[in-house]
Amino acid sequence: MSDTPDPAEIVAGLVELLTVEKRASDIYMGSPQPGGVGRVFGGQVVAQALQAAQASIGDTKVAHSLHAYFLRGGREGAPIEYRIERDFDGRSFANRRVVAAQEDEDGTLRPILNLTASFQAPEEGLEHVDSPMPEVAPPEELKSDTEMRRKMAEKLGDGMSEAQRTLMLRPRPIDMRTSDALHWMNAEPRPAHSHTWFKTAAPVPQEADDPALHRALIAYASDFTLLGTAALPHGLSWMRGELTGASLDHTIWFHRAARADEWLLYATDSPWSGGGRGFNRGRIFNRDGQLIASVAQEGMIRKSRSKS
Repeated sequence: MSDTPDPAEIVAGLVELLTVEKRASDIYMGSPQPGGVGRVFGGQVVAQALQAAQASIGDTKVAHSLHAYFLRGGREGAPIEYRIERDFDGRSFANRRVVAAQEDEDGTLRPILNLTASFQAPEEGLEHVDSPMPEVAPPEELKSDTEMRRKMAEKLGDGMSEAQRTLMLRPRPIDMRTSDALHWMNAEPRPAHSHTWFKTAAPVPQEADDPALHRALIAYASDFTLLGTAALPHGLSWMRGELTGASLDHTIWFHRAARADEWLLYATDSPWSGGGRGFNRGRIFNRDGQLIASVAQEGMIRKSRSKS
């Protein structure tokens, strides 16, 4: 009997994780990740907050952008409350403000993220694209990051802590395939650009399949590889214990509908880092070369202090 988790079960678990529960008028609860340890993944909080905002809108408008600020790190094992403010409801646009809060160890409810999302009723308009999809190898020709992580863990051996090894090898609901080296793959400084294909590891369950969920899944996946782009010119990595970092904010513009269970190309670059921060941008394309979303993020990025 194989110990390899069933991809369909892992994806179903992610869908359940991103399905928020309504507790009262404009108050939703997000479940914690089963078996999660340490700090909550930022993409999870952004995606759950978006789901709460989408639930308050209805079917007449769709999210076209979100802007989020991470205030403090959430902790695994505790649910997160999402409280909605209905700032604006117009004929074409609507706006929702979401405060994500979590109880700390003494029972005090503290904000961990603020998110504002804007929604628009679909309409026709002027179109242009000045952002062609980069030419990279198709995902079928690339090794999965899961395979690459296993090889890296074997290579590092005792050089990794048990926590680092667990984080690197845990099953992931997003299948990612990189056409060039990410920060953890080697220690050679290189240009601040990366290109990664991603999709859910199995099709989205039919009973949960809707465009709002796919936007939330893309928001979840958009937090992978992004901050690490700022580490590439320095040849340093969190996986090797050389850096400390955390996302400070996260912005997504949704340009067109897309399925998260079909291959999407995430092209990221980092035009600047300094002052303990790194700025990163991302463009997400479908297989037809259409730009489906744009992403921007600034994060705290510092060299780890020597234990000696």
